[in-house]
Amino acid sequence: MHLVAIGGSDAGISAALRARELDSSADVTVVVADAYPNYSICGIPYYFSGDVSPWQSLAHRSHADLEATGMQLRLNSLATRIDVAGRRLTIRDERGEESELPYDELVVGTGALPAFAGIAGLADLGPDDGVHVLHSMGDTFALDAHLDQRDPRNAIIIGAGYVGLEMAEGFAGRGIRVTQLQRGPEVLSTLDPDLGSLIREEVTRHGIEVHLNTTVTSVEKTDAGLLVHAQTNGETVTHAADLVLAVVGVRPNTQLLEDAGATLGSGRAVVVDEHMRTGLPHVFAAGDGVVTHHRLLGVTYLPLGTTSHKQGRVAGENAVGGSARFAGSVGTQVVKVFDLVAARTGLREHEAIGAGYTASTTQTIADDHKRYYPGAQPITVRLTGDTDSGRLLGAQLVGRLGTETAKRVDTYATALFAGLTVDQISDLDLSYTPPLGSPWDAVQAAAQSWSSAHAPLPVATP
Repeated sequence: MHLVAIGGSDAGISAALRARELDSSADVTVVVADAYPNYSICGIPYYFSGDVSPWQSLAHRSHADLEATGMQLRLNSLATRIDVAGRRLTIRDERGEESELPYDELVVGTGALPAFAGIAGLADLGPDDGVHVLHSMGDTFALDAHLDQRDPRNAIIIGAGYVGLEMAEGFAGRGIRVTQLQRGPEVLSTLDPDLGSLIREEVTRHGIEVHLNTTVTSVEKTDAGLLVHAQTNGETVTHAADLVLAVVGVRPNTQLLEDAGATLGSGRAVVVDEHMRTGLPHVFAAGDGVVTHHRLLGVTYLPLGTTSHKQGRVAGENAVGGSARFAGSVGTQVVKVFDLVAARTGLREHEAIGAGYTASTTQTIADDHKRYYPGAQPITVRLTGDTDSGRLLGAQLVGRLGTETAKRVDTYATALFAGLTVDQISDLDLSYTPPLGSPWDAVQAAAQSWSSAHAPLPVATP
């Protein structure tokens, strides 16, 4: 059988690898729009910070590694049309020549595209103008060339989410003065503002100028340089810069599947079932272009690299005759911002209430290990649970680098996946030694605080 996977990133490569792993006789072709298959887009900020070098280190696997598995790579080839009835894929190479590729099963992992959030001029300006996005290796090379050739002294980053904050750190490390414009009331809007403020204090401590409640309306190139026009708390403000980086989110890249007749759902992502079937015969899809089955919310759109890997693996297995299912996401995320780590999993209180839960949140500060052992640092934990059932619904954590905040959020993610109550977290048999933890880990201390705050009132005796 001939399996064709479209996309050289997480979902497409994961599908191809799984198919070859399960069926060594399968003829697997991966169609890649550029020349850089299996590169870590999530690692790009660390290339700019200098933590990762050279850029080739960002490859999860080299071209030769991938071909050694038995798959064939069609690089610099853009998929333009799916003939569902004829099971043929039209691709266009770098010379503009089109050809058809027959398939028995097709996996589409076209991912997402940068969003422009309605900002005038952003889609019309590009790297030659000093305006950048960061979504591919091509974007990486363009930004790298700008930094080397023009030596910008100041940069504006539009957006203060994960990538925006990581890039602010990278630019600051190069001696570039950074101004960060954030539409919401705090940076890192995936966290509650109380925790987002801790991250903002960290970035400002490192010299980043942050403007909150700032909606960018347009970006303009003038003879004097780049101008970014914005509304801040109702007032019109203009910022000047040598370089502009826009990281304001992504939108699912669905045109190929939409033209083939696939159904769009949440966030205009392609609807797939838990087996990653699109509803089109012999066509699977996975990654940032499709909906996510969330264990607490149901079907939503939540593009994450970890999810893409899992969905691609499921699609590849089922394309060669398997019956795997995507078990669902709980939205676990983590980011390092200078010397802080912020993480979340599950739902915040307003999200849980919107989903129909009776939710309440407590905040706890607990040390990462026994205080008498040198170097103890606090971790701030916000825990959300359902007051009717006691079920854990979500967790948010901020701690210093080295406090194992990322691994502690994984404990909560595991509890969410298993459907544990907040009380049951205290029953977990977690490891302990004074340099690394406490008899009641910070994870459990926060759970106990939530349970104490929501304990039933004692019944008065007559």
